[in-house]
Amino acid sequence: MTDAPVTEQAKAAPKGGMTQLLVDLGPVIVFMLTYNLGGRFVPEGQEIFLATGVFLVATLLAVGYAWLVQKRLPPMLIVTAVIVTVFGGLTLVLQDALFIKIKPTIVNLLYAGVILGGLAVKQNVWKMLFQSAFPTLPDKVWTMFALRWGVFFIFLAGLNEYIWRNYSEAFWANFKVLGVMPLTFVFMLANMPLLMKHMPKEEK
Repeated sequence: MTDAPVTEQAKAAPKGGMTQLLVDLGPVIVFMLTYNLGGRFVPEGQEIFLATGVFLVATLLAVGYAWLVQKRLPPMLIVTAVIVTVFGGLTLVLQDALFIKIKPTIVNLLYAGVILGGLAVKQNVWKMLFQSAFPTLPDKVWTMFALRWGVFFIFLAGLNEYIWRNYSEAFWANFKVLGVMPLTFVFMLANMPLLMKHMPKEEK
């Protein structure tokens, strides 16, 4: 800890972090809520299509908010928005829920491919994206983080395939929020000791 005065940027960090969290996770939460409440507005069996349409709109709104208000477009948000638009659109046009169900698989495998493929050609994408937040981490730690996240994204892809193939549609729709988000949070916490180990004492 330091006795230096708290800067305006530091004061604003919690608010900005919460806003970014809503931009990143808000559309998925909206999808789950719409699916669970959709039975009040559409015939039975049509909830997934209503939720997909709302999810598509919420994702595009998140992109618009990031562009107009935050003045930035995170690469991962752009990739997700493109895939949501394609697979969500196919789901609605063809009236086939398969496309929205495999969307998380495609997204996670794409993330894993970019991260691990980058390492294969000596380019650490994870470092390029987040170095500004952790400028003191050595290269070996960035490589370790990239490997861990690459493998974790592959795990999430496999988990999504297992869930939608073996459980009900309702279980899958809720697991996207009530299962995947807690797993991701626990994974992030598990990586904190490595991060803190290589941070200067004043930053800790």
